[in-house]
Amino acid sequence: MHTGVFADLDFETDGKRLSSIGIPFSIDRSPYYQVKVPVGIVRNGQGPSLVLMGGTHGDEYEGELALARLWRRLDPSMIRGTVTFIPIANTPAVLGAKRCSPLDGGNLNRAFPGDAAGTPTFRLAHHVESAIFARHEVVFDLHSGGTSMAHLPCSLCEKQPDEARFNRSVDLIREMGLPWAFIADNGQLAPTTMGAARRAGAIGISGEFGGGGTVTPDTMRGAMRAIDRVMMAMGIVGAPVLAPDAGRGEPTKLLFLGRQTQAIYASRAGWFEPAVDVGANVGKGDVAGWYHDLERLDAPEETLRFAEGGIVISRRLHTHSQSGDCLLQVGEILDEPPA
Repeated sequence: MHTGVFADLDFETDGKRLSSIGIPFSIDRSPYYQVKVPVGIVRNGQGPSLVLMGGTHGDEYEGELALARLWRRLDPSMIRGTVTFIPIANTPAVLGAKRCSPLDGGNLNRAFPGDAAGTPTFRLAHHVESAIFARHEVVFDLHSGGTSMAHLPCSLCEKQPDEARFNRSVDLIREMGLPWAFIADNGQLAPTTMGAARRAGAIGISGEFGGGGTVTPDTMRGAMRAIDRVMMAMGIVGAPVLAPDAGRGEPTKLLFLGRQTQAIYASRAGWFEPAVDVGANVGKGDVAGWYHDLERLDAPEETLRFAEGGIVISRRLHTHSQSGDCLLQVGEILDEPPA
């Protein structure tokens, strides 16, 4: 009653069911409280299986809203196989409009493979990786820049040693139909959903669809279009469910992100003024922005320069920054996926 998780998820019976994962966590207001993480399953016979996940960070809304809409629209008769929904995965963070859980400070996308005896975020990560991801062919986790970051809308996957699985993940991120996709190298022990999918034997893909802790018509269209295109590419549906214009657009261009020199970090407290925005094509040595010290008005601002060229993937939105804050990231333009 006080440990582990409680879940009654039926992945074998055809139909449409809404259930939840219950995670006991005693709090001041309620000694027998359980975090309730909604999980929906739509199944129609044998076939491809897909996990759709949003709210891994609570302040990233395109995935949460698009998956809630898809859950309401999707009927078993419309699909072949299984679609499992986890639309507000880090539920306490979603309800608190925060990146991380206000219950335990847990960042779900840094908590895998989790801990069955840990705090709620780590218990959830353990259950999701071992009991849900392991039952599915593909895991699609939808993200955005959240409250503090503007992000280039793009699909993404992680580099991995299994060549066939890696090539399939690259094919799927291209299938999303976004102008850009990037490949991250987070290592074999990656604590992310994509690392969890790989360990569970599934293919992990993701996407960044907006930023700023809000949504726009364009970011919602991009997220819904990507969901439709992944389901169609897997043969789960034969036509778009969310986005009527989900046909193929321009070819997706690949980027790579995996070196510390591709990012600029604050080295002290100060105020960041960017010189470029996301999507800019920059060269090594170009001016990235300026760093001000408003407490020392006689001190000139520091000019920040890019150590590498490429496409600006992300930019910090909060001007006031602390040492260690990531200010900008640049993706290397690729002709083909890295070996």
